[in-house]
Amino acid sequence: MIIEQPASKRKLKLVEINGDLIIIGGGLSGACAAITAARVGLSVVLVQDRPVLGGNSSSEVRLWVLGATSHMGNNNRWAREGGLIDEILLENAYRNPEGNSLIYDTILLEKVTNEKNITLLLNTAVYDLEKKEDDTIKSVRAFCSQNSTEYILSAPLFCDASGDGIVGFLAGAAFRMGAESKDEFGEGFAPQKEYGELLGHSLYFYSKDTGKPVKYIPPAFALDDITKIPRYKSFNSSNYGCRLWWIEYGGRLDTIHDTETIKWELWKVVYAVWNHIKNSGQFPEAENLTLEWVGTIPGKRESRRFEGDYMIKQQDVIEQTFFHDAVAFGGWSVDLHPSDGVFSELPGCNQWHSKGVYGIPYRCYYSKNIANLFFAGRIISATHVAFGSTRVMATCAHGGQAVAVAASLCKRYNQSPSEIGKHHIQELQFELLKTGHHIPGLALKDYIDLVQKAVSINASSTFQLNEIPVSDHWQTITDSVAQMLPVDQQQMPSITFYARTKQATNLKIELRKTSKSFNHTPDVTLEKIEVEITPGVENYTIAFKSFINEACYAFVCFMKNEQVELCFSDKRITGLLSVFNAINPAVSNYGKQEPAENIGVDAFEFWCPKRRPAGKNIAMKIEPALKSFSPENLRNGLQRPVASTNAWVAAVDDLNPTITIEWNEAVAIKKVELFFDTDYDHPLESVLLANPETTMAFCVDQVKLLNDKDETIASITGNYLSRRIIEFAEAVTTSRLNLVLSNSNKEALVSLFEIRCY
Repeated sequence: MIIEQPASKRKLKLVEINGDLIIIGGGLSGACAAITAARVGLSVVLVQDRPVLGGNSSSEVRLWVLGATSHMGNNNRWAREGGLIDEILLENAYRNPEGNSLIYDTILLEKVTNEKNITLLLNTAVYDLEKKEDDTIKSVRAFCSQNSTEYILSAPLFCDASGDGIVGFLAGAAFRMGAESKDEFGEGFAPQKEYGELLGHSLYFYSKDTGKPVKYIPPAFALDDITKIPRYKSFNSSNYGCRLWWIEYGGRLDTIHDTETIKWELWKVVYAVWNHIKNSGQFPEAENLTLEWVGTIPGKRESRRFEGDYMIKQQDVIEQTFFHDAVAFGGWSVDLHPSDGVFSELPGCNQWHSKGVYGIPYRCYYSKNIANLFFAGRIISATHVAFGSTRVMATCAHGGQAVAVAASLCKRYNQSPSEIGKHHIQELQFELLKTGHHIPGLALKDYIDLVQKAVSINASSTFQLNEIPVSDHWQTITDSVAQMLPVDQQQMPSITFYARTKQATNLKIELRKTSKSFNHTPDVTLEKIEVEITPGVENYTIAFKSFINEACYAFVCFMKNEQVELCFSDKRITGLLSVFNAINPAVSNYGKQEPAENIGVDAFEFWCPKRRPAGKNIAMKIEPALKSFSPENLRNGLQRPVASTNAWVAAVDDLNPTITIEWNEAVAIKKVELFFDTDYDHPLESVLLANPETTMAFCVDQVKLLNDKDETIASITGNYLSRRIIEFAEAVTTSRLNLVLSNSNKEALVSLFEIRCY
């Protein structure tokens, strides 16, 4: 029993916590920064002002996680972000293929709580800070409403991943809101004059079928005139969740201080939309539907953007600027929205894509005037136009991982974030690449990796691309389709394909390549050929004349002809894709991007894969065979296809292949790291979109390691992740290492991207 006498004033319970890194904001970028920092040995305090982690991806908002893959709707092949965010999305696909946001919450929470170096403070909001010096933060103050406790959190380093940048704001870090003028950075897509309008907030709803009629009486605050929403005529009863991204408002308000006002306006719209669906009489199929969930906090898009030592701009996104200090990458379109949101007569978004992914420099991830402050998430140093691309969650999470590793180097060398960029950028990139964190234009050069010192890497078989086997699957060429083939400084091989038609016709075929070898936009036409297709089923051989002078993907394009069917293959092969010149309105892909003049955006066609179980390769024979799958790829420092496959692949009939690594003398192996093909082309949207599988088709799921005495020293079963680490309690001494691999999906050839030994 507690009895307290009256007092004039009482103080809250106060808890002081010290750490190496304080991260404010438990959205996806903050959570990924915290997990990564903990894994590299930092003591981390993660402060989240909500009851769940994940921010816009959590069950509170329910937006799917997306990044450079852009719903597979642009030309960014094999572009899913690597490292920790890849691990999270694969785990979610494995456990949660239906895209349940509540299950996603638990997966993210588990990842954080599994790390003993993380102190997690939920429902805790930072409201003040103290400085050691004018440019150095000493501590932040936070309050938890659930336990009525105040916290003082101290560390040498801070990371603001809060979305609105509360710590950066309180600390006096330079920031911007609104759009820069065209003149400031020379951005073609920027306005003539700067303005303060922003991208708005969104709220979603979910519905469900109860199996019996359900009436609906809207609340008094619901918008009373649905025609105030210009696109009301396009409503339908089947859309729910973040497919309703266009229910957006607030771009003309202060998206920080007016958030509650914006939320109320969005509630008015949401309940009016549902009233229209239920009571207008236009949707009889909605009779048994009821509202299952409506968001209670809006998903924010834009507020403050903080200034680092560099501001990434439109030209960097579109022209794919190479940065010596790149530590992450993006690939979402420049995606800007009308400031009036759902009340605008304009389309809900205006997306302009680049021809490929672009690097994001380290200088964007820390404050230019607060010495010990990192930024992660949508508030990094970017212009308003570039922010239209960098703001999406997978891109933000990828950057959060880079911040965490940079913080570990700050501790190691007792240096500030900016000093790490000046003196240790290659080490930072090296540490990131080791985890499977992709950085465009860079390959891992790990000189302590024992595989680099091996005298040979051999395999029981190696796939020679002389044939993509036929199947009984035929498909009409309703959209132009291309087979991507990896070539390298060679005469383009001849191909034999299989076609059938009911009446004679001419089929146009084009051979294309990319203007930049690391891209996958077929914007250079090398040859145009016309083939006479005769009735029935026939095979046709094309001898190309072109010489390909670099390692890149060649595109054999079969142009649209609805009288012709092509034979496709059931075989899934790492580094091979068929792509279609179709449309994907969800990302403003209408087959070809045709921008207005002088906005600084390229015109080009979109050639995109189809999602499994569709998206099969085109059956064909190739002569001479393409030899892009050597075991030597296992130590080339690249863990995904780029200009080539960068993978070893076994022969079609070798279902349990063996890789043999030999050294001149015995070596002591303490750790083995393996990198598998988990289809980096697949976006793995975290919620709403159901995945057709729980494990990626190409992924090796069984591994056995043997020493030079043919003794089994380790094994992996049931694998579904890109990266697996085997650590031995005692070092294994051997002059040979054998890996026996298998894949339960028999239509996918066994493959591996990388093996490293330490």
